[in-house]
Amino acid sequence: GELVKLGDVAAETDEILVDDAPLPAVGKFLYLMLHKPRGYVTTLSDEKGRKTVELLVRDCGQRVVPVGRLDMDSEGLLLLSNDGAFVQAMTHPSHVINKVYEALVSGYAPGKERQLAEPVVLDGYRIRPPKVRLLWVKNEKAALEITIHEGRNRQIRKMAALCGMQVKRLRRIAEGAVRLGDLPVGKWRFLSEAELQMLKCESTREQN
Repeated sequence: GELVKLGDVAAETDEILVDDAPLPAVGKFLYLMLHKPRGYVTTLSDEKGRKTVELLVRDCGQRVVPVGRLDMDSEGLLLLSNDGAFVQAMTHPSHVINKVYEALVSGYAPGKERQLAEPVVLDGYRIRPPKVRLLWVKNEKAALEITIHEGRNRQIRKMAALCGMQVKRLRRIAEGAVRLGDLPVGKWRFLSEAELQMLKCESTREQN
């Protein structure tokens, strides 16, 4: 019944709620999604002193690690967990978890969305053809919805550069069947049991 502040200590008999939901007991696996803001690195510590996503989820009750990455200039859905087997299954290269992004680009010209959807070689690796949908166009600026299958380092930015476009803003809105929805920037929530089961099913589906 009391609102706590940073530094408060709980007793074993205390009931702790986050957004009216009970905090899982110590020792249980946690699965959560964060709406990562721009300007945060996807690590738990940074030797350069930059802000990390750990600062945003430290009130979840346990130490969790990012599932995959979002570069510092990107924002949107980021999964975190303390379940090592889940993290491994979600990030293993032999499995496919589709990731959906909204990208604001400059340098757009008619037809570049089709060019972007073609398979290319990035850093010596031939990526699977992404799905690209044009959302809107204003002069040489455009918004694109892009679904990729690998999630390699700065993949969408590199793909766009090969097509003569520059990504001005990039936001991940879905990973597998889990969608970011209206989760506020900088906030996190626990995954529902249904979301978790869908992700586990998708992470065991090997790529063709």
